[in-house]
Amino acid sequence: MRVALHTKVRSDRIAEYDAAHREVPPELVAAIRDSGAREWTIWRSGTDLFHLIEVDDYAAMIDRLAALPVNIAWQARMAELLDVAHDYSSDAAEAALPVVWQL
Repeated sequence: MRVALHTKVRSDRIAEYDAAHREVPPELVAAIRDSGAREWTIWRSGTDLFHLIEVDDYAAMIDRLAALPVNIAWQARMAELLDVAHDYSSDAAEAALPVVWQL
């Protein structure tokens, strides 16, 4: 399945956000893959961040990652940089952008 998300980086933290993503911890990358994600791409337009995730089961991925210490640490770091963060709550699966059109 493909899941699209929209988050927002703080305007005064864009450079830090971009730099952090050049250094994503290998343990986090492995955990994301182990949770069923095959691809995860993030585009930035100004402060808007658009994520496209190719994953077996998005809700299961979020549930599995939510409790992992490496993800908890990463999310704490991202919380300092984001105005709108990636949702890891029980409602996270509903946060995906709806598909309007597809070729």
